[in-house]
Amino acid sequence: MCTRYIPPEVAEIERFWSLPRGHQPDLWPREMFPRSPGPFIRRRRDATFYERELVVGRWGLIPERSETSTPRKKDGKLLSTENSRGEEVHWKDSYKGPWGLGQRCIIPAATFDEPNWETGKNVWWRFRRADGAPWGLAGLWNTWTDKATGELHESYTMLTLNANAHPLMSRMHLPVVDPVTKVPLPLDKQDKRSVIPLDASDFDQWLEGTVEQARALIDVFDAGPVTESA
Repeated sequence: MCTRYIPPEVAEIERFWSLPRGHQPDLWPREMFPRSPGPFIRRRRDATFYERELVVGRWGLIPERSETSTPRKKDGKLLSTENSRGEEVHWKDSYKGPWGLGQRCIIPAATFDEPNWETGKNVWWRFRRADGAPWGLAGLWNTWTDKATGELHESYTMLTLNANAHPLMSRMHLPVVDPVTKVPLPLDKQDKRSVIPLDASDFDQWLEGTVEQARALIDVFDAGPVTESA
């Protein structure tokens, strides 16, 4: 799962994704953590034809049935919706509505971080594209209405996929260990996760394609990005 990343500046997002210039300052923090306000790109809601728009919303999708803007589990703990499993979005309560309605988005990221535990301690690795372009990560968005005030809240979630077979991403995250021996379980018993970067040629298909066309794009990337410890 990804819990921190750095978005590009607004001017770079507008340029790279061919968006109208908003002449607005960055409305998000330099480094993103769950429940922070961040940028995402979606199909423009009020456009007659296909257009893209840049939106700022909370990183952590607010499900339609949530009673508050900070959704919680039955035990009162915060519901973690900053990441959603790509294998489950079509049936899991928090995401099946946005998925079925085609509410897909692209999350721009200059870099994203993942924890590596090969030394026995957490060492953050920072991933950036070798060509210097920003990542366009697959996500879902939702607009939630506060019934008490009528206020609209935009939010989004970042899709992830099992990466056990990926030569690089399978090395990330704390491994699951045998409860008795404390030895890490074999890789096929792990559930290593990766974000889902989209190719620039697939941006439009992700935003305006059918559910079946979007599902075909849910895949992990080739092992080619530059990495460095952060």
